[in-house]
Order: sequence, then C-alpha cells, then structure tokens
Amino acid sequence: MDQAEQLRRIIKGSAPPKRPLARIITVTSGKGGVGKSNTAINLAIQFRRMGQKVVILDADFGLANIEIMFGAVPKHNLCDFIYQGKSITDIITWGPMEVGFISGGSGITGMSNLDRDHLSTIIADLAELDKMADTIIVDTGAGIADAVLEFLVASGEILLVTTPEPTSITDSYSLLKALSRHPRYSPETTQIRVLANKVMGEGEAQALYAKLETVVERYLGVPISYLGMIPQDQQLAKAVMQQMPVSLENPKARSAMAYEAVAAKLMNRDLDQNVKRRGMAAFFSHIISGR
Repeated sequence: MDQAEQLRRIIKGSAPPKRPLARIITVTSGKGGVGKSNTAINLAIQFRRMGQKVVILDADFGLANIEIMFGAVPKHNLCDFIYQGKSITDIITWGPMEVGFISGGSGITGMSNLDRDHLSTIIADLAELDKMADTIIVDTGAGIADAVLEFLVASGEILLVTTPEPTSITDSYSLLKALSRHPRYSPETTQIRVLANKVMGEGEAQALYAKLETVVERYLGVPISYLGMIPQDQQLAKAVMQQMPVSLENPKARSAMAYEAVAAKLMNRDLDQNVKRRGMAAFFSHIISGR
C-alpha cells in the first residue's frame, strides 16, 4: 500500500461522520513585499467580525510577519506538534479578536518518514482544528520554492496577491506557471483568485488583472478570477508601524474598508457553496503524501 492510500485510510478512520470541515484559504504571492501577510491577518479580522472562527497558519517558514503583527511570540510551533508531542491547543497563540495563530516553525520536511501510528495521531489531532475554526488561512512564503508549491497544490482555494509593479506581475505569472507544471495540481478542484494590492483605484486594479489574465490564458491555460482590490493607503502603513492590523487600528481607513469588502465577497453564499471544504487533516495528508 503506498503512503497516499495509507493516509486516505487514516483520515477515513479518524474523522467522525458529518464533522463540519474547515474552509482553507491559502494566501500566496510571486514575490515578497506585496502585502501577503497583511492580507492574511486583515481578512482574518474581517471574518471574525462576520462571526467566523478563524485560525491563521504561518507557513512562511523562517519569517515571523504574522506574529510581529500579532504582537506576540508563540511558545510552540507546528514542528513541536509534529515531533515533540505538543497538542493542537498547545501550539495555538490567540491574538486580537481571538484570531488563532499557528507558527509553522522550520517546516514539515521529514513528515513522510513518520510511521503509521505517528501519522495517525497527527492526522487525528489536525482534524480537531475543524472543530475549532470555520476558516483556516494559510500564509505561505513568497515565490516558487517547493514548500510554497506543496501548500498550493494541497489547497482548493488560493488567493494570489499582486501589485502593479512589473516585477510583481511577472513573478505572479512565474508562480502560476510553476503551479501549472506541478504533477499534483488539479485545475478542476483548485480556485485561484487574484487580489490587486497597493493600487490607486479600481481602474488600476482591473488593468493589472487584465495584464495577468491575458498572458496566463494565452500561455498557461490556468483558470484565474478577479477577487478585488486594496488601495494604496498611508493609514495601512501607519498601522504596520504600530504592529497592528489596519482593520483594528483604523476600521474606517480606505484599506480596512476594502478588506471588509473582499471578506464579504469571499463569504458570499453563492461563492462559498462552490468551495470544496477539505478540512485540515486532508490538507496536510495531501502535502505529506507528495513528499
């Protein structure tokens, strides 16, 4: 029996029937500095205001953007959960508005070498997150590193953050190209939505998306859609300096209101019904089985 089949059996045997599965939104970008982590945490705040229970998984290994904005240093991380026997509750740090946060630590390399009993325990414990969160936001690293692509192919819902900078558009295309060539990427089960960040207005955002969509459709054939835009906003920059999400620091700021609109669009009933909820156990088993 190969590991993928083994993991499917573990998941089937560990999850009670009719357990509600968390919605997993993976936030990514082709390059750093485009506002990816800001997007993750501000969407989390807006989802909380809509009554959602939210946990952020910081999968940007080696950096600490989310915890800096949380203003808290986690005692434990994902590696402590996998290798040191810590529980899910041990590794969650609770931030503003009771948004949960899990630090990824140094990554998940080596998980494929774990024995069946250890994997079974991990998968069963990960399934507990589905009871603790309605939505789990995964904040990946930037670029086309293998670790980033593994998280993207495991996710049914990808939010690609890009800006009007030519390098950002080019790097977004490169990321989509790398994703399209991944052996486990499935366009039928993956929704990719583009968020235009740091734009002057809706016109610039639409123009940015049109440029990206044109080359993606012509050369890759990867289905993408336009989600919305976040305007260039000095109030957001001030909030970052205060180590606070702008959605909390200044809810009436242009950027905060834009995040609210994007979150509302993501929570739209028609859009939400088209999302396949995989849950955290299946999400991680997909990553492990491909390593």
